[in-house]
Amino acid sequence: MSIQMLISYLILGLTLAAPIGPVNSARLDKGIKNGFWHAWIVGVGSMIADGIFMLLIYLGLVEFLKIPVFQTFLWLFGAFVLIYSGVEGIFTSHKLDIKLHGQMRKKESLMRSFMVGFTMSLTSPLSILFWIGIYGSILAKTASAFGTGHLLIYSSMIFLGLAMWDICVALLTTGLRRYLNERFLRGISILSGASLVGFGAYFAVQGIRALLELRTLAPMG
Repeated sequence: MSIQMLISYLILGLTLAAPIGPVNSARLDKGIKNGFWHAWIVGVGSMIADGIFMLLIYLGLVEFLKIPVFQTFLWLFGAFVLIYSGVEGIFTSHKLDIKLHGQMRKKESLMRSFMVGFTMSLTSPLSILFWIGIYGSILAKTASAFGTGHLLIYSSMIFLGLAMWDICVALLTTGLRRYLNERFLRGISILSGASLVGFGAYFAVQGIRALLELRTLAPMG
C-alpha cells in the first residue's frame, strides 16, 4: 500500500462526486435557501445511498440491480422524486432564509433535506449503473492487484473524497448567500429546480421506454 495509491483513490472519490447532476443541483438549492447545514445534509443522505450501493457490489449482490423490472421501477420513481423536488424548489424559491421585511423565514427541517439526497441517489438508475461500472471495475482491479485485504481501505478513500466534495459544495453555497443579492439567489434556486425537472423528464422517458420494452418482451396471453 502506498500514499500515492491512497491519494489517487481519494481524488477518484472527488471526481465521482463532482459532475453536475440531480444531487449537486439539490445541494445548491437547499444551501441557497437554508445555508450550510442543509446543503451538507443533502450530501450526507446521498453518501449513505452510495455506501449502500458500494456494499451491495462488495457483497456480490449487484445482479439484483440488473433486473429489468426493478430498473424500470427506479426510472419511474426516480423521475417522480426529481420532478417533484424540482417543481417544489421553483415554487418555493421566494422562501430564502434571509431577512425579508424585517422577518426571518422559517427553515425546512434537516431530515427533509437528508431524505432528498438519500432518495435521489437511492432511486437513480444512473447512480446504480455508475457504481456498477466504476466501483465494480475498481473493486475487481484492486482485488486482483493487491488482494482483498486492501479493498476496505481503498473504498474508504473513495468515500472520503465524496465527503470532501460535499463539504466544499456546502461551503460554496454559504459563500454565495453572503455575497449575492436576493434576486440573484432566487434565480440560482429556480435554475437548480429547473435542472431537477430536466433530469426527472429524462428519467421519465427512460422509464417509459423500459416499460414498453417489458410489455413487448412479455409473453402474449
